[in-house]
Amino acid sequence: DNAHWSSSSNQNSTCTVRPASAEDVATILRMLAPTSIPFAVKGGGHAMNVGFSSTEGVQVAMSAISDIVLNTSTSTVEVGAGCIWDDVYAALDGTGYNVVGGRIAGVGVAGFSLGGDRVTGYSYKSSQYGLTVDNIVAYELVLPNGTITTVTEEDEDLFFGLRGGFNNFGIVTKFTYKAHPQTEIWGGYLTITENYLDSVVEAIAKFSEKVTDTKAAFLPSYGSVNGTISATLILFYDAPSPPDGIFDDVLAIPASFSDIKTRSYVDLLSSIPSGSNGPRGAFQHAQVAAISPAVLNAMKDMTSELSRPLWHDHGVTYLYFFVEPFTASLFKYGSDSAWPPDRSRLLLPINVDLSWESEDEDEYIFGLIKTLAANLTATADAEGQNVAGAPVYPNYMLGDTPVERIYSDNLLRLREIRAAVDPEGVMSLAGGFKF
Repeated sequence: DNAHWSSSSNQNSTCTVRPASAEDVATILRMLAPTSIPFAVKGGGHAMNVGFSSTEGVQVAMSAISDIVLNTSTSTVEVGAGCIWDDVYAALDGTGYNVVGGRIAGVGVAGFSLGGDRVTGYSYKSSQYGLTVDNIVAYELVLPNGTITTVTEEDEDLFFGLRGGFNNFGIVTKFTYKAHPQTEIWGGYLTITENYLDSVVEAIAKFSEKVTDTKAAFLPSYGSVNGTISATLILFYDAPSPPDGIFDDVLAIPASFSDIKTRSYVDLLSSIPSGSNGPRGAFQHAQVAAISPAVLNAMKDMTSELSRPLWHDHGVTYLYFFVEPFTASLFKYGSDSAWPPDRSRLLLPINVDLSWESEDEDEYIFGLIKTLAANLTATADAEGQNVAGAPVYPNYMLGDTPVERIYSDNLLRLREIRAAVDPEGVMSLAGGFKF
């Protein structure tokens, strides 16, 4: 119940409890509320920040709330908050339907959908259907006073707050997602060695600038594992084959490994490397308005400069810069939500992801991650992107990030909603970004 993706976010709780229903969760909240005992709610355990879904108090592990129900008449899928995305895709495999969810194995549904989990909100299908928060039609929510309610768009305030607002309003026990048609897809990943990184820069920049087909997704990264530098490029097209031209520049680069083919969505998920190569892991991102050659070259140069010294001197086993070139439609599908606070402007995350061995290195690594992200922001601003003050994406930020940087002008409304549903501050006993 305490285990997390990164040992740097683990804590040893005094006890754990596994609710099996919303009624169980209501009982737990009624018991905890008058005690002021800290608690945490854990879905898949992919949160990187200590205290966000871990605690030294009462660990509420949601793993037993795991039903998955497809309703073809309404084209929706109900998913228990204890599921991971692997479970959801496996349950939907062969039905002809799918949902907008996580991109790698092991990621929890709840944190991803609320704003508290790793690589969250963004999907291979986001250019086509929007963020995951834009594809949720209902939440089963246990309010801090133990009342069970269903939140839909008719409840404007809570529906707004839950989409990107973490656990500030209670504990979600079930999500209802839009179900979209799903055929076989085309994609997978390939690895490019260090001597071809200039070609990778050109291919990413061209894709980001030219490709407008919303069925196409591209998740490239530069980095190193144990000092060996390479690029890992994940390709996706939401059909059995892509049109000519979309990925031609990428596929023309000689690859040291390639696993690109027509396959099921489930098979794609299981084939993608899942990240952390050490017991401790963390990441932070820079927001950019355009994935330019200058930004890409800055990542490439930092990878080359830092890779081997970090491995030798600080036990860094994994250093990667992830690029996410979505189309301009990314924020156009949803209504106002806690995050993003501004849907009028496309912002793209550039993620800095490190894994390391020793707890003694934590302070150094956290500082380094912030510096690298700041360098990328400065590079983008130097060419006129004006992103220094842009709202940052909460699921890609370290835990000491001020909430003002995340929610911007939405923060006042979010604080008013929280005060209305949780006047006693029960959810303040749980960790995370608090309003």
